[in-house]
Amino acid sequence: MLLSGSLEQRLLLNGLKGACAHHTPQPHSKKVNSNTTTRIFSKLPPAMPLVKTSQKTLSLSKLLDMKSQKCGLRHTVFSANGNEYTGEWQDNNNTPETKKYERKYFGDWKNGKKHGYGKYLYSNSSVYDGEWSEDHRSGWGRMYYENGDVYEGEWMGDKSHGQGIIRFANGNWYEGAWQDGKKNGNGKFNYSDKGRLYEGFWVDGVAKCGTLSDLGRDVTPTPSTYQIPQIQLLDMELVLREAQSTYADHY
Repeated sequence: MLLSGSLEQRLLLNGLKGACAHHTPQPHSKKVNSNTTTRIFSKLPPAMPLVKTSQKTLSLSKLLDMKSQKCGLRHTVFSANGNEYTGEWQDNNNTPETKKYERKYFGDWKNGKKHGYGKYLYSNSSVYDGEWSEDHRSGWGRMYYENGDVYEGEWMGDKSHGQGIIRFANGNWYEGAWQDGKKNGNGKFNYSDKGRLYEGFWVDGVAKCGTLSDLGRDVTPTPSTYQIPQIQLLDMELVLREAQSTYADHY
């Protein structure tokens, strides 16, 4: 039987609506007149299969690390110990060419380590200002200690090593040779509070042989009770050299 275009469209539309409501092919009837009934069947396309995709959930620390991969100019990066760094990076390390800021350090970097010239602020309020080598105080530098003492001179491996002078908070000072953070070798110690000067040889921070003389005793606030007597030696230098030779192997 032939149907007009508008009637055919309505029948098709009704058939599609029924199919969508029940999800299965259902016959639909439409009486055109009292003698004829037209049945139209519609079929929806098969549903797409449900495929579950496995997603590996990364930990928060891993995600943060991926986001903080450091190369080029970046904003401040915070480390677990509370330090913070702002500046340039190369291959996840601080670049060596420019000066940076880390909560306690101002200066040069190399491969993520303090290297070159910089200033470090210690938690006890001490300050080191000088040269660094691979995160260690090495070269020339000045150390301001919490108690007011100040050392200025050579360093190696975080210890005073070489020639240097330390000025104590009470006014005393030592100038001379250092080794592994201790007075070792020739040096002089000025006891400003007593008005005396010791010049001689030191081993592991202890004076071993030398001369002690009065110096500024008349102007010091707390001079020693007695003056040092004059001792006459035929060859004082010879006596000192012989005494030093005893400790030559140690030094």
